[in-house]
Amino acid sequence: MQDLEQSVLAAADRLVEAFARHDAAAYFSAFAPNATFIFHNLDRPLRSRAEYEAEWALWETRDSFRVRGCQSSDRHVQVIGNVAVFTHGVQTELEILGEPVTSEERETIVFERDGTGAWLAVHEHLSRAG
Repeated sequence: MQDLEQSVLAAADRLVEAFARHDAAAYFSAFAPNATFIFHNLDRPLRSRAEYEAEWALWETRDSFRVRGCQSSDRHVQVIGNVAVFTHGVQTELEILGEPVTSEERETIVFERDGTGAWLAVHEHLSRAG
């Protein structure tokens, strides 16, 4: 079980690190095409990776959105067969309309292990901390 947890943590690390450096291609490749997303700052769920990619592109063009850094803490993994639930606290440094913004949030990412043994994110839920 420990090896599975470590492989989920490695997948989560790759996802968070890609996000932290604003590497959209690497970040979105960590998600399955049918992944779903619930963000506290949106008025609706995103029902696919493509919907999230379109929203991200809108933030970049409309808001000059840029991720400047991201720190993960209080990490926990639950492995249930070919599914894993990763929870953590996240502090994100952003730039929006040229202004620095820091957010403190809690996040749940559900991973599914594919036929090759790789873990892909299939759901992300982000909420405000506190």
